[in-house]
Formats: sequence, C-alpha cells, structure tokens
Amino acid sequence: MSRYIMAIDQGTTGTRIMLVDRTGKIASMAYSEFPQIYPQAGWVEHDPEVIWDTTVNMMNQALEKVSATGSDIVGIGITNQRETTVLWDRSTLKPVHNAIVWQCRRSAPICDELKSKGYSTLFQEKTGLIIDAYFSGTKIRWLLDSVPGLRSRAQGGEIAFGTIDTWLIAKLTGGKIHVTDYTNASRTLLLNIHDKCWDQELLDILDIPSALLPEVVNSAQIVGTTDPSILGTELPIAGIAGDQQAALFGQGCFGQGEAKNTYGTGCFLLLNVGDKKIEPRNGLILTLACNENGRPCYALEGSIFIAGAVVQWLRDGLGLIQSAAQSGELASSVENTNGVYMVPAFAGLGAPHWDMYARGAILGITRGTTRAHVVRAALEGIAYQVKDLISAFEESTGVPFAELKVDGGASLNDFLMQFQADIAGCPIDRSKYVESTGMGAAFLAGIATGFWKPGEEIKNLRISDRRFVPGLTAQEQQRLYNGWLDAVSRVKVQ
Repeated sequence: MSRYIMAIDQGTTGTRIMLVDRTGKIASMAYSEFPQIYPQAGWVEHDPEVIWDTTVNMMNQALEKVSATGSDIVGIGITNQRETTVLWDRSTLKPVHNAIVWQCRRSAPICDELKSKGYSTLFQEKTGLIIDAYFSGTKIRWLLDSVPGLRSRAQGGEIAFGTIDTWLIAKLTGGKIHVTDYTNASRTLLLNIHDKCWDQELLDILDIPSALLPEVVNSAQIVGTTDPSILGTELPIAGIAGDQQAALFGQGCFGQGEAKNTYGTGCFLLLNVGDKKIEPRNGLILTLACNENGRPCYALEGSIFIAGAVVQWLRDGLGLIQSAAQSGELASSVENTNGVYMVPAFAGLGAPHWDMYARGAILGITRGTTRAHVVRAALEGIAYQVKDLISAFEESTGVPFAELKVDGGASLNDFLMQFQADIAGCPIDRSKYVESTGMGAAFLAGIATGFWKPGEEIKNLRISDRRFVPGLTAQEQQRLYNGWLDAVSRVKVQ
C-alpha cells in the first residue's frame, strides 16, 4: 500500500528528497550538495545534468532509508530554486549551456538597457516585478544573444526553456511534459500576473520566441507521470511550486495576512494578500502564490540575495568557523559586535534597495575587533536585512507584523532567531520542520492525489518548535538599526 508523498526540494546549493507520511512526519530524508560554478566575478552557474543526477541519487537514497520502493509513493511534489534558467534541446534533453543561477549578475547590462528605454513601469505593472538580473527573462535573452545559433533554433521550436522545476519534469517524463506552475512562471519577467498568461509584448521587448515557453499549470494538479525506468513504476507528478511559495504553503500561510520568512541561501519574506492586487511599493514585488487548493493567489515578497550563504562564506571562504552551528556559539561569546557591521551584498542588494552593483563590506573594524565580532556581525547582518523588509511591508500595508513564521536551515541558529525578534520587534515562530519548502511541495502533491484534504487538515500538520520574543528596548533597537542603515548607505552604488 502506498504510504508516502515524495518531495523533491531542489535548492541553490543542494538537493533534498523527503518522504512524508500521512501524519505530516518526515519519514526519510536524503541530501547532497553539488558544485557552484563561478566563471567570472558576479557570475553563478550550475550544471543541469549534475542537478538531475543528484536528484535521482537522493530519490533512491531516501527510499532505501525506509526500505521503500516506487510503489510506496502516492505522488511527487517538486519545489525549486526559482529564477535559475535552463535551455535544452527538446529532442536530446541536453542543455545548451550551464544553468544561469538566480544570483548571477551577468544580465545586468540588459537590465540597464531596458531601464534606459523606459520599460520599468511597464514590466512592473504587468509582472509585479522589478527589472533586475535576478529574474529569468534577461537570463534567457543573454543566452540567446551569446550562444551561437541558439536564437534561430529557439525560433524553430528545437529549444525549450525552463526553471529547474520544468527541467526536472522534462527529465522525469523522458521529455514528454513541458510545464511550469504559476508561481515559477511569475518569476520570469514574462508572465502577466493579472491575466495569468505569457505576455507577447514583453516577449517582443526581450526578443524571446514564445516557442521556448512551457505550459503554465496550477500548483496542485497531476501534470504527468514519471518514466518507469527511474523509480520502477509510473508515479504522478502532482505538485509544483517555487521554493518560497512552497514554504509559504508549507507554513500553512494560505490565508490573507499570513507571512513567513525562509532563511536559506538567501532570505525571502512573503505575505499572502489573497486575491488583492496590492500595488507593490518600497522595493517590494507582487508575485503569485497558492491558495489552500493550490490555485494562484497573490503575495507581496521581499527578496534578500545573501543570508545563510554568508555563514557558508565564513566557513569556506574565510575559515573563521568550522561549522554553521559554531557561528551561533561564537556570536554569543561576545556581548555585541563592538561597532562592527557586515553588509553581505555579495550578489548586489535585493529588496528594498535593488542595487545590482552594490558589493559586500565589513565596516567599523578596529584593532579590538576579533573573530567573534565579525561572526556576530555577519549573523546580525542577516537579521538587519529582514528588518529592512519588515519595515517596507508595514509601510506598504499599514499593518504591523503580529508574528513571523520562519523556516530554512539558518533558522536553526538560536542566536540569529533571538536577534531577529529583538531587532524586528515582533515574535518569531520557528516551525518544527525547517524544511518548509519540501513540506509545501509534499502538501500540494498530497492535495492533488487525495492524500490530504485542503485547508485545515494541511494547516494542522504544521507544528511550532519554538517562539522567540523581543527583548530589546525600542531605543536600543533604533540605535542599532541606525548603524545598519548607515552601513548600507556606504555600499550602495545606485
């Protein structure tokens, strides 16, 4: 008898596979990192074939851990790093280039060109997004301009575009299915989020052939079945959502006014606004999310490019710590940063600043600065960026945050979560399962296959682990935050 939903959580630095049982418990999990490719400063790539191989290997490992086979799986849900862009040959399923990762800045000149031609308002009105190298559309344009002969092949229908969900579905189905869901499509700069279809005017401006594009579907529906050679049987692919929308769903935030923040490689704060088409202000964007039935609704989003990745950099780049867990211990060993601020703008600044050319900095260093002060400043830098977002959200909606649900690997850092509550001035509620992205994908697939009922049954599967309550005075909070704002002003270029 089938016992599990399988969730594929394909992230920026690794691939995680989860088997979730009917009670919402993670029965098995397998994870593997994969290489990051940096061809030039500010450029980031992944090998799509390595992502695929990693996904297959982890699927098998997750099954082996509980002595399960493909016949024990009810359905598969997929969540993914969102804006990362892959183009491949439809007939061979071979990528024509490495995937261009969402963090990559190579298409910044294309963005500058679009802005100089006065297209900023048009793109924001139609897509809810800011013109930025972050999103997929300009990455597609760069590939078409840079790979010899690619544009003509794309126009002839030989080439397919996809974000990572689309790539994995193509591989899982042997090239039979070319789809994405509304949440991923809304991150491309190509989807009109009001009439929920690809926008020909935007495609023409970017000179992108419509023949490249996948069909857009709901996040909870069966879109096809896997090739039986992969897991021994045909399995329904039943859930698809970009990682942050999946996390929003996994946290049970499918009601208007509910918010979550995910602390992964980057940091992403989403507020479900239901069917309201709120005009995004203060550097926020409007995107598509999922209602309780897995159909599209709207969410306000603030995106931070570097969050947990700064801890990885402290470990691998500077050698200041030996493990991520050590960062919290070291930060707690000193009372404060001794005036040090770290702005981790390694890939520019996202919301609310949107500066593609800003770069990271450590400010306020003196002879008395120690390793612990730098590590603490790095963790506080994550929390300050989230405070920037919370302020932007509250100004946009006129409603203060009563609570923020959190997830993601870096949310396990108690020091970071307590400082986040302190500097944000609102309680932080951490989920028991910090892998909310994978849980969201599982829940969506479970709804589509009848494994769970939508609404309250899903909401009740979410369990709180710990609640962090603010402990700073308003005066001290403002003093610290003013220092951060000064530090940010020093690294901004635009």
